[in-house]
Amino acid sequence: MANYTTAQTAQQSLVSTLFKSVYLQMAAALTVTGLTAYFVANSPQLLYSIYSNSASVWVLLIAQFGLVIWLSSRVMKMSMTSATILFILYSVVTGVTFSSIFLLYTMESIASTFFVTAGTFFAMSLIGYTTRMDLSKIGNILYMLLIGLLIATVVNIFVASSGLYWVITYAGVIIFTGLIAWDTQKLKTIFIEYGSADDNGQKLALLGALTLYLDFINLFLFLLRILGGSRD
Repeated sequence: MANYTTAQTAQQSLVSTLFKSVYLQMAAALTVTGLTAYFVANSPQLLYSIYSNSASVWVLLIAQFGLVIWLSSRVMKMSMTSATILFILYSVVTGVTFSSIFLLYTMESIASTFFVTAGTFFAMSLIGYTTRMDLSKIGNILYMLLIGLLIATVVNIFVASSGLYWVITYAGVIIFTGLIAWDTQKLKTIFIEYGSADDNGQKLALLGALTLYLDFINLFLFLLRILGGSRD
């Protein structure tokens, strides 16, 4: 019994250590993204050089998708230093693409939406971490809905339906709110199964930070559509 208790305590300590790494790296990435977006938004020359040419926007978007796909698929084969640098680079590129929100929404509404997102993230991540309910079925449904959301978003680029826009917006809030809980639980399971906080364990934590960072960013963007105050 004593051995079981000791092993359980060690396991809890390991998971706690790796989750601290996840949240610290995620918070750092969000800070880099926010500061980059604010800096670019307050530089007329940078804004003009980026948004006056559609090719520049496409290069940024392609770079953003390319970096996240490369990091997600290759993180375990990289050194921890290389993976961290790529994560920071991705955060910077994302910040550049996000600079436009400072032109579309008031600073007050951006700040308030950020705190709403942070509160929602904290609550859902806590649920995912503590619940004994298996969220895998819900997670699978949410991922299927996410695919549908992406398809609907592409379709709406061409049809420009305001009704579909708001359906996508509210669906996005629901989907990413649920994914925060599911991804947190999935990370906890991965950490328990791996069972070590060595270099590869830290890489798993970085991958977890990237996953939750993406959940947070997407939830923030969808909530901003609803809560954001326009500058017009």
